[in-house]
Amino acid sequence: MNSQLEEKVNEKIKEVTGKSDEIFKIINLLDKLRTHSDSFAYGIAIGRLYNSFYYQCRRILKRNPTDEEFSEFLEMLGKKQKEILDVLRLD
Repeated sequence: MNSQLEEKVNEKIKEVTGKSDEIFKIINLLDKLRTHSDSFAYGIAIGRLYNSFYYQCRRILKRNPTDEEFSEFLEMLGKKQKEILDVLRLD
């Protein structure tokens, strides 16, 4: 993965895990989803990371991510999954 892109995705992981309070505010606002808050919170975090990955590819590389870059992104998420879940207290 491009080093600039990897750095930006890592920054976004830190940002998302640092703003878990925002995720829980969204969950609390949507009463119907409270019973599934663990998976919903994790989904919000992953959605934010995916959006950032795609945006940074377009901004830094001036193109959409390749299949290989997307695979590397998924691998990065896999390595950081426990960290994200721990911050969201969903493990």
